[in-house]
Amino acid sequence: MNEKSYTELMKLGAMKRNRLKENFVQDLYIDMLLSEIQLTVEREKLLQKIDAAIDSRDKKSFLLLSMQLKEIYKKFGT
Repeated sequence: MNEKSYTELMKLGAMKRNRLKENFVQDLYIDMLLSEIQLTVEREKLLQKIDAAIDSRDKKSFLLLSMQLKEIYKKFGT
């Protein structure tokens, strides 16, 4: 007596698929946002270290930190 019609079952299946898609997109967005925050923090720290290396005229540190900054920019896709 509690059987659902084919149409009802199809609607339920479609609703479930939509929820799964929405959850996937939401999880993807959160992951992208967290990655962006992490890269931004790393970049800011490196920029501060580069400024300190310039102020202390430490060419070796400057070059090393600059290479690391280039890698960060590659991760950003710029």
